[in-house]
Amino acid sequence: MAHLTLTPDLARRARLAGLFYLIIIIAGLGAELGLRGPLIDLTDANGTAAAILAAPGQFRLAIAADLVMALCDAGLAILLYLIFRAAAPGLALSAMVFRLIQTVLIAANLMALQAAWLILSGAGGMADAPALALVFLDLHGHGYDLGLVFFGVNSVMMGVLVWRSGLFGKLFGAGLAMAGLVYLTGSTLRFLAPEWSTAFAPAYALTILAETAFCLRLLLQRRPAREAV
Repeated sequence: MAHLTLTPDLARRARLAGLFYLIIIIAGLGAELGLRGPLIDLTDANGTAAAILAAPGQFRLAIAADLVMALCDAGLAILLYLIFRAAAPGLALSAMVFRLIQTVLIAANLMALQAAWLILSGAGGMADAPALALVFLDLHGHGYDLGLVFFGVNSVMMGVLVWRSGLFGKLFGAGLAMAGLVYLTGSTLRFLAPEWSTAFAPAYALTILAETAFCLRLLLQRRPAREAV
């Protein structure tokens, strides 16, 4: 793997990638924790249905935020490939592909949320509408974790790229790689041992810390001296 030298072009791409990353973090956490999370209780179908119907704008805004996140994620995948391809073309391409697979899965998975909304808003007198909608809401959660399997692989690859490229500090690479392992472990538990998912949830704080740190490192990338005026 070749070491990279920071150029004005790479610095511009890094700052744009940091901007996309920041939007992804804000939109993703905002949709899941700030907008959708307070409305959904997977143990209470009727309560969840009532909460969503009482705040339709909030529920649909969460879908819109996730869509913005997916669009920025696609752009970020391409930018990170352009930044690191000179260091390790095969690994950079593989990382981009795995991130784009995650992006497609998460974007397509939004249809589960839309299905839940259509069931609740157009149910009429369907007595089982809340229970059916809750199935789709739970399906969205599982679909999100399926996407994180591919993102976990991407994060490990990105960790290796950052660690060995010499363009950023190795600590950022180590953080991304560990975040990838957290994503892989959490998603595996969601599908194979769901009873452990709640206990493992605090580990996701590491992913937020690692990704936010790398995001800020990209966003605050200084221009090379030869570019400065």
